[in-house]
Amino acid sequence: MGATFFLLACLAVLAFIALMILLSAIKIVPEYERGVIFRLGRLMGPRGPGIFFVIPVFERMVRVDMRVITMDVPVQEVITLDNVTIKVNAVLYFQVINPNWAVTKVMDYIRATMQIAQTTLRSVVGQVELDELLAQREKINQKLQQIIDEQTEPWGIKVTIVEVKDVELPQNMQRAMARQAEAEREKRAKLIHADGELQASRTLAEAAHILASEPVTLQLRYLQTLTEIATEKNSTIVFPLPIDMLKTFFSATNTPDSDARKAVRDD
Repeated sequence: MGATFFLLACLAVLAFIALMILLSAIKIVPEYERGVIFRLGRLMGPRGPGIFFVIPVFERMVRVDMRVITMDVPVQEVITLDNVTIKVNAVLYFQVINPNWAVTKVMDYIRATMQIAQTTLRSVVGQVELDELLAQREKINQKLQQIIDEQTEPWGIKVTIVEVKDVELPQNMQRAMARQAEAEREKRAKLIHADGELQASRTLAEAAHILASEPVTLQLRYLQTLTEIATEKNSTIVFPLPIDMLKTFFSATNTPDSDARKAVRDD
């Protein structure tokens, strides 16, 4: 009786152990992951997604996430090519495209990518001037993405996007840039004003030429000015003087008698 009970207990323990081993051998990998299998230390390749079996003791599985990973590159203090000290940070998007390389060729691919991104950000920003960094942000982003992607490609990492998020300038540099922008706008205003004066002078010259060729037009312009002045509640009285009368007056002052009297006075 006792021996039978002991035998049943041993069988139950063995069955429980076999069940646990069986359950540990069953692996379920979701769609966005891959399971890299090592058999006795040798790489067997990725498996999944879905359900599969791993030989206990002889095989080991390492999960690798295949989704796009978003990483914030911490603020880096950089000296630009024109000797301006700035603080710049960025955001990095990458994903694993070869799980075998990501597991076997680098110890921690996320940390390694982070270090490469920080170093590359300092190096690239330090090779450009401040104006180029502010005006050609897209060009800087493409250069960062290309350099980081080339360095992480042997690890099975694909860098898709690198974006410079923020550029922090010193207070004195911000004031200097504000003064520069103000001077530039003042320069544009003066040029626009000068161009307007030039166009106005040309238009006035053309108008003067037309009025000189047709004296009647000048008289019509006087009448139009009179109608503009004669508004409501206006005490100003304007008497238009015909141009022909002025011509007669000036011609009378230049008669031969006046020229003779002028000659006598000179004598």
